[in-house]
Amino acid sequence: MIDKQEIMSQARSLKLTPDIIEKDYVLNWVLAGICNQNNLRDTWIFKGGTCLKKCFFENYRFSEDLDFTIKDLKHLDVVFLHKEFVSISKWIYNQSGIEIPESNISFDIYKNPRGNLSVEGGIGYRGPLQRRGSMSRIKLDLTNDEKIVLNPELRKVFHPYSDLKNNKLMIVSYCFEEIFAEKIRALSERLRPRDLYDVVHLHLDKRWHPDRDKIFRSLKEKCEYKGINMPTIDSLSAHIYLRELSVEWNNMLAHQISDLSSVSWYWDRLPEVFRWIYQTT
Repeated sequence: MIDKQEIMSQARSLKLTPDIIEKDYVLNWVLAGICNQNNLRDTWIFKGGTCLKKCFFENYRFSEDLDFTIKDLKHLDVVFLHKEFVSISKWIYNQSGIEIPESNISFDIYKNPRGNLSVEGGIGYRGPLQRRGSMSRIKLDLTNDEKIVLNPELRKVFHPYSDLKNNKLMIVSYCFEEIFAEKIRALSERLRPRDLYDVVHLHLDKRWHPDRDKIFRSLKEKCEYKGINMPTIDSLSAHIYLRELSVEWNNMLAHQISDLSSVSWYWDRLPEVFRWIYQTT
Protein backbone atom coordinates (compact mmCIF):
# COMPACT_ATOMS: atom_id res chain seq x y z
CA MET A 1 0.00 0.00 0.00
CA ILE A 2 1.21 3.48 -0.76
CA ASP A 3 1.80 5.79 2.19
CA LYS A 4 -0.26 8.72 3.40
CA GLN A 5 2.24 11.23 2.03
CA GLU A 6 1.67 10.04 -1.54
CA ILE A 7 -2.06 10.63 -1.12
CA MET A 8 -1.47 14.08 0.37
CA SER A 9 0.97 15.01 -2.40
CA GLN A 10 -1.50 14.06 -5.13
CA ALA A 11 -4.28 15.93 -3.35
CA ARG A 12 -2.20 19.12 -3.22
CA SER A 13 -1.16 18.76 -6.85
CA LEU A 14 -4.72 18.23 -8.10
CA LYS A 15 -6.32 20.68 -5.62
CA LEU A 16 -8.70 18.02 -4.32
CA THR A 17 -9.30 16.57 -0.86
CA PRO A 18 -7.20 13.60 0.30
CA ASP A 19 -10.38 11.52 0.72
CA ILE A 20 -11.09 11.72 -3.02
CA ILE A 21 -7.54 10.65 -3.92
CA GLU A 22 -7.60 7.78 -1.44
CA LYS A 23 -10.92 6.53 -2.83
CA ASP A 24 -9.55 6.72 -6.37
CA TYR A 25 -6.63 4.58 -5.26
CA VAL A 26 -8.83 2.02 -3.51
CA LEU A 27 -11.17 1.86 -6.52
CA ASN A 28 -8.24 0.54 -8.57
CA TRP A 29 -7.59 -2.22 -6.09
CA VAL A 30 -11.25 -3.21 -6.05
CA LEU A 31 -11.16 -3.40 -9.86
CA ALA A 32 -8.02 -5.52 -9.58
CA GLY A 33 -9.79 -7.80 -7.11
CA ILE A 34 -12.78 -8.23 -9.42
CA CYS A 35 -10.48 -9.07 -12.31
CA ASN A 36 -8.73 -11.64 -10.13
CA GLN A 37 -11.99 -13.56 -9.61
CA ASN A 38 -12.49 -16.26 -12.24
CA ASN A 39 -16.27 -16.05 -11.81
CA LEU A 40 -16.38 -12.33 -12.53
CA ARG A 41 -13.62 -11.17 -14.84
CA ASP A 42 -15.30 -12.12 -18.16
CA THR A 43 -18.94 -11.55 -17.26
CA TRP A 44 -18.85 -8.18 -15.48
CA ILE A 45 -18.70 -5.31 -18.02
CA PHE A 46 -17.28 -2.09 -16.57
CA LYS A 47 -19.08 1.12 -17.57
CA GLY A 48 -20.01 4.64 -16.46
CA GLY A 49 -18.06 7.70 -15.39
CA THR A 50 -15.51 5.76 -13.37
CA CYS A 51 -14.78 3.66 -16.45
CA LEU A 52 -14.08 6.85 -18.41
CA LYS A 53 -11.61 7.95 -15.76
CA LYS A 54 -9.97 4.56 -15.32
CA CYS A 55 -9.84 3.24 -18.89
CA PHE A 56 -10.03 6.14 -21.34
CA PHE A 57 -9.02 9.54 -19.87
CA GLU A 58 -6.56 9.38 -17.00
CA ASN A 59 -6.90 13.13 -16.49
CA TYR A 60 -10.67 13.31 -16.04
CA ARG A 61 -13.17 14.03 -13.30
CA PHE A 62 -12.82 11.79 -10.29
CA SER A 63 -15.63 9.35 -9.60
CA GLU A 64 -16.76 7.41 -6.56
CA ASP A 65 -18.85 4.45 -7.75
CA LEU A 66 -18.29 1.28 -9.75
CA ASP A 67 -20.95 0.44 -12.35
CA PHE A 68 -21.17 -2.91 -14.10
CA THR A 69 -23.51 -4.67 -16.46
CA ILE A 70 -23.64 -8.29 -15.34
CA LYS A 71 -24.02 -10.84 -18.13
CA ASP A 72 -24.93 -13.72 -15.80
CA LEU A 73 -28.25 -13.10 -14.03
CA LYS A 74 -27.33 -15.65 -11.36
CA HIS A 75 -24.70 -13.20 -10.08
CA LEU A 76 -27.44 -10.87 -8.85
CA ASP A 77 -27.67 -12.86 -5.65
CA VAL A 78 -26.72 -11.57 -2.18
CA VAL A 79 -25.14 -14.82 -1.02
CA PHE A 80 -23.07 -15.18 -4.19
CA LEU A 81 -21.93 -11.54 -4.13
CA HIS A 82 -21.02 -11.60 -0.45
CA LYS A 83 -18.94 -14.73 -0.90
CA GLU A 84 -17.11 -13.30 -3.93
CA PHE A 85 -16.34 -10.00 -2.21
CA VAL A 86 -15.11 -11.62 0.97
CA SER A 87 -12.64 -13.45 -1.26
CA ILE A 88 -11.82 -10.20 -3.09
CA SER A 89 -11.27 -8.32 0.19
CA LYS A 90 -8.82 -10.96 1.42
CA TRP A 91 -6.89 -10.84 -1.86
CA ILE A 92 -6.77 -7.02 -1.76
CA TYR A 93 -5.47 -7.04 1.81
CA ASN A 94 -2.76 -9.58 0.97
CA GLN A 95 -1.69 -7.62 -2.11
CA SER A 96 -1.95 -4.05 -0.82
CA GLY A 97 -2.75 -3.89 2.89
CA ILE A 98 -6.10 -2.14 2.27
CA GLU A 99 -8.62 -3.34 4.85
CA ILE A 100 -12.16 -4.27 3.77
CA PRO A 101 -13.76 -6.01 6.77
CA GLU A 102 -16.41 -8.62 6.01
CA SER A 103 -18.83 -6.71 8.24
CA ASN A 104 -18.49 -3.72 5.90
CA ILE A 105 -19.57 -5.59 2.76
CA SER A 106 -23.27 -5.33 1.94
CA PHE A 107 -25.58 -5.89 -1.02
CA ASP A 108 -29.25 -5.02 -1.51
CA ILE A 109 -31.34 -6.42 -4.35
CA TYR A 110 -34.19 -4.26 -5.66
CA LYS A 111 -36.51 -4.05 -8.65
CA ASN A 112 -35.72 -1.21 -11.03
CA PRO A 113 -38.49 0.87 -12.68
CA ARG A 114 -38.82 -1.80 -15.39
CA GLY A 115 -39.47 -4.45 -12.75
CA ASN A 116 -36.15 -6.22 -13.28
CA LEU A 117 -33.54 -7.01 -10.64
CA SER A 118 -30.57 -4.76 -9.89
CA VAL A 119 -28.14 -4.63 -6.98
CA GLU A 120 -26.73 -1.77 -4.95
CA GLY A 121 -23.65 -2.75 -3.00
CA GLY A 122 -21.32 -1.05 -0.60
CA ILE A 123 -17.88 -1.84 0.76
CA GLY A 124 -16.19 0.01 3.60
CA TYR A 125 -12.44 0.34 3.55
CA ARG A 126 -9.45 1.64 5.48
CA GLY A 127 -6.71 2.82 3.15
CA PRO A 128 -3.50 4.85 3.31
CA LEU A 129 -5.04 7.71 5.31
CA GLN A 130 -5.76 5.21 8.11
CA ARG A 131 -8.77 7.14 9.38
CA ARG A 132 -10.42 5.82 12.52
CA GLY A 133 -14.11 5.70 13.25
CA SER A 134 -16.60 5.01 10.47
CA MET A 135 -15.05 3.74 7.25
CA SER A 136 -15.26 5.42 3.86
CA ARG A 137 -17.38 3.45 1.40
CA ILE A 138 -17.45 2.58 -2.26
CA LYS A 139 -20.81 2.04 -3.93
CA LEU A 140 -21.36 -0.65 -6.55
CA ASP A 141 -24.27 -0.57 -9.03
CA LEU A 142 -24.88 -3.90 -10.74
CA THR A 143 -27.53 -4.63 -13.33
CA ASN A 144 -28.43 -7.26 -15.87
CA ASP A 145 -31.15 -5.07 -17.39
CA GLU A 146 -29.04 -3.29 -19.99
CA LYS A 147 -28.79 -3.36 -23.76
CA ILE A 148 -25.17 -3.83 -24.88
CA VAL A 149 -25.06 -2.83 -28.53
CA LEU A 150 -21.35 -2.81 -29.35
CA ASN A 151 -18.65 -5.34 -28.50
CA PRO A 152 -16.99 -4.77 -25.11
CA GLU A 153 -13.23 -4.21 -25.02
CA LEU A 154 -10.37 -5.38 -22.84
CA ARG A 155 -8.75 -2.19 -21.60
CA LYS A 156 -5.88 -1.25 -19.32
CA VAL A 157 -6.76 0.46 -16.05
CA PHE A 158 -4.73 3.60 -15.32
CA HIS A 159 -2.96 3.40 -11.96
CA PRO A 160 -1.02 6.62 -11.25
CA TYR A 161 0.31 5.34 -7.94
CA SER A 162 3.70 3.94 -7.03
CA ASP A 163 2.69 0.46 -5.88
CA LEU A 164 1.95 -0.92 -9.35
CA LYS A 165 4.94 0.22 -11.36
CA ASN A 166 4.50 -2.48 -13.99
CA ASN A 167 0.74 -2.13 -14.15
CA LYS A 168 -0.87 -4.91 -16.15
CA LEU A 169 -4.38 -4.48 -14.77
CA MET A 170 -6.87 -5.11 -17.58
CA ILE A 171 -10.66 -5.11 -17.41
CA VAL A 172 -13.54 -5.81 -19.78
CA SER A 173 -15.38 -2.54 -20.40
CA TYR A 174 -17.89 -0.85 -22.64
CA CYS A 175 -16.27 0.66 -25.71
CA PHE A 176 -16.09 4.45 -25.87
CA GLU A 177 -19.08 4.87 -28.19
CA GLU A 178 -21.23 2.65 -25.97
CA ILE A 179 -20.40 4.74 -22.89
CA PHE A 180 -21.12 7.95 -24.82
CA ALA A 181 -24.52 6.64 -25.95
CA GLU A 182 -25.32 5.36 -22.46
CA LYS A 183 -24.47 8.76 -20.98
CA ILE A 184 -26.86 10.52 -23.40
CA ARG A 185 -29.59 8.00 -22.58
CA ALA A 186 -29.00 8.48 -18.85
CA LEU A 187 -29.05 12.27 -19.25
CA SER A 188 -32.46 12.07 -20.93
CA GLU A 189 -33.91 10.01 -18.08
CA ARG A 190 -32.44 11.50 -14.89
CA LEU A 191 -30.74 14.78 -15.94
CA ARG A 192 -27.99 14.50 -13.33
CA PRO A 193 -25.02 16.87 -13.22
CA ARG A 194 -22.43 14.17 -13.91
CA ASP A 195 -24.29 13.05 -17.04
CA LEU A 196 -24.41 16.58 -18.47
CA TYR A 197 -20.74 17.07 -17.63
CA ASP A 198 -19.75 13.79 -19.28
CA VAL A 199 -21.86 14.20 -22.43
CA VAL A 200 -20.47 17.66 -23.17
CA HIS A 201 -16.90 16.67 -22.32
CA LEU A 202 -16.99 13.52 -24.42
CA HIS A 203 -18.04 15.61 -27.40
CA LEU A 204 -15.53 18.42 -26.90
CA ASP A 205 -12.53 16.40 -25.73
CA LYS A 206 -10.17 15.94 -28.67
CA ARG A 207 -8.22 13.12 -27.05
CA TRP A 208 -10.74 10.70 -28.54
CA HIS A 209 -12.44 10.58 -31.95
CA PRO A 210 -15.68 8.63 -31.57
CA ASP A 211 -17.64 7.09 -34.41
CA ARG A 212 -20.86 9.12 -34.63
CA ASP A 213 -22.76 6.37 -36.45
CA LYS A 214 -21.99 3.86 -33.68
CA ILE A 215 -23.11 6.32 -31.02
CA PHE A 216 -26.36 7.07 -32.84
CA ARG A 217 -27.13 3.38 -33.39
CA SER A 218 -26.32 2.54 -29.78
CA LEU A 219 -28.46 5.41 -28.47
CA LYS A 220 -31.38 4.41 -30.69
CA GLU A 221 -31.30 0.77 -29.58
CA LYS A 222 -30.88 1.69 -25.92
CA CYS A 223 -33.86 4.06 -26.01
CA GLU A 224 -35.96 1.43 -27.77
CA TYR A 225 -34.96 -1.15 -25.15
CA LYS A 226 -35.92 1.22 -22.31
CA GLY A 227 -39.14 2.25 -24.05
CA ILE A 228 -38.29 5.96 -24.16
CA ASN A 229 -38.07 8.55 -26.92
CA MET A 230 -34.76 9.69 -28.37
CA PRO A 231 -33.71 12.79 -26.39
CA THR A 232 -33.74 16.30 -27.84
CA ILE A 233 -32.91 19.74 -26.50
CA ASP A 234 -36.63 20.45 -26.27
CA SER A 235 -37.31 17.31 -24.23
CA LEU A 236 -34.43 18.08 -21.86
CA SER A 237 -35.52 21.72 -21.49
CA ALA A 238 -38.93 20.48 -20.34
CA HIS A 239 -37.47 17.83 -18.00
CA ILE A 240 -38.96 17.58 -14.51
CA TYR A 241 -35.46 17.59 -12.98
CA LEU A 242 -34.20 20.68 -14.80
CA ARG A 243 -34.27 22.87 -11.68
CA GLU A 244 -32.49 20.22 -9.62
CA LEU A 245 -29.71 20.13 -12.23
CA SER A 246 -28.66 23.66 -11.32
CA VAL A 247 -29.26 23.26 -7.60
CA GLU A 248 -27.14 20.11 -7.36
CA TRP A 249 -24.38 21.05 -9.82
CA ASN A 250 -21.74 22.13 -7.32
CA ASN A 251 -22.84 19.69 -4.61
CA MET A 252 -22.32 16.69 -6.88
CA LEU A 253 -19.28 17.77 -8.89
CA ALA A 254 -17.17 20.44 -7.16
CA HIS A 255 -15.39 17.91 -4.92
CA GLN A 256 -14.42 15.84 -8.00
CA ILE A 257 -13.17 18.65 -10.25
CA SER A 258 -10.90 21.48 -9.13
CA ASP A 259 -11.78 23.89 -11.97
CA LEU A 260 -15.48 23.16 -12.49
CA SER A 261 -17.27 25.57 -14.85
CA SER A 262 -20.87 26.64 -14.30
CA VAL A 263 -23.86 24.52 -15.23
CA SER A 264 -24.88 27.15 -17.80
CA TRP A 265 -21.54 26.74 -19.59
CA TYR A 266 -22.27 23.06 -20.11
CA TRP A 267 -25.95 23.51 -20.88
CA ASP A 268 -25.17 26.10 -23.57
CA ARG A 269 -22.98 23.57 -25.36
CA LEU A 270 -25.49 20.75 -25.30
CA PRO A 271 -27.26 21.79 -28.56
CA GLU A 272 -23.94 21.34 -30.37
CA VAL A 273 -23.79 17.75 -29.14
CA PHE A 274 -27.27 16.97 -30.45
CA ARG A 275 -26.60 18.67 -33.80
CA TRP A 276 -23.59 16.39 -34.17
CA ILE A 277 -25.42 13.24 -33.05
CA TYR A 278 -28.42 13.84 -35.32
CA GLN A 279 -26.41 15.47 -38.12
CA THR A 280 -28.58 18.60 -38.20
CA THR A 281 -27.62 22.24 -38.71
